[in-house]
Amino acid sequence: MPILDARDLVHAWMSAVNSRQIADVLSLYADDAVLLPTFSPNTIRTEEARRNYFEQLAARPGLSVSLHEKTLRVQPVFGRVEIASGIYRFHVEIDGKPLVFEARFSFLVDTARPKPVLHHHSSQIPRTLS
Repeated sequence: MPILDARDLVHAWMSAVNSRQIADVLSLYADDAVLLPTFSPNTIRTEEARRNYFEQLAARPGLSVSLHEKTLRVQPVFGRVEIASGIYRFHVEIDGKPLVFEARFSFLVDTARPKPVLHHHSSQIPRTLS
């Protein structure tokens, strides 16, 4: 699927994660991309670290990610650089029980580049205190 804009990128990323195609996920990230991942406290700055993170994620039983479509926002920055942000849900099984983790995300992408993701931030949505 050609990536024409940040919206396409979000869908390509989810498709690659859902099909557990680690090489396809990694092919979306620029060599010097920064990843602030959902399920790790560490900032990831290398392809090897991205590979390790996504391999561990893909090993989770029942893994899938889905998008709250109405939350997806794309903001132009300049040229073919855009920011996509919104909320997605990770579905996994832990101890045989299906669980859902909602997370906020943002992707900074340059679709003029063959590896368009420059920065990806994803964080679990905290529970409220009320």
